[in-house]
Amino acid sequence: MKGITEVVWHGRGGQGAVTAAKLLAEAALREGKNVQAFPEFGAERAGAPVRSFTRISDSPITIHCSITAPDYIVVLDPTLLDAVDITEGMKPDSKIIINTVNSPKDERAALGINGGKIFTVDATSISVAKLGRNIPNMPMVGALLKATGVVKLESLIEIFKEDFAKKFTPEVIKGDLEAIEQAYKEVKAE
Repeated sequence: MKGITEVVWHGRGGQGAVTAAKLLAEAALREGKNVQAFPEFGAERAGAPVRSFTRISDSPITIHCSITAPDYIVVLDPTLLDAVDITEGMKPDSKIIINTVNSPKDERAALGINGGKIFTVDATSISVAKLGRNIPNMPMVGALLKATGVVKLESLIEIFKEDFAKKFTPEVIKGDLEAIEQAYKEVKAE
């Protein structure tokens, strides 16, 4: 649909794909945009493949279905590249942001695609270093913002602090914010 930015998030249960989709939507809402964020679950257990979706628009959003032709594809778990067709519905100018140690050029070759643009960031290492465990959703949100500019980093940080200040300790909040900012700086493009 014209004028709507659509993001598909691919992750595994417990990695925060649903939280990332909602946080991005809330940051866009803070900037006065219309939004939708919703998950699509298969088997509801930790480790199972999960997709979630974010729509952002300057105009009211009147569609209410899964995203079939995403502008942006975010892959939180690189093992999904062999398990799920993350390129399904990809448009010629879609951007893919992948959590991997590989370069964008290597990922393009591995995926066998010619169009679009590929970005990579080692969100796993960032989240382990900053949080002590592999929850790559916040670094991947930071990478998405740098790759796309769909919302301002400041808007995301403000809404993150508001939403999670009562849920997490100050140390976890600090670690997540540092992870977002580090991924924002370190994301690589081809």
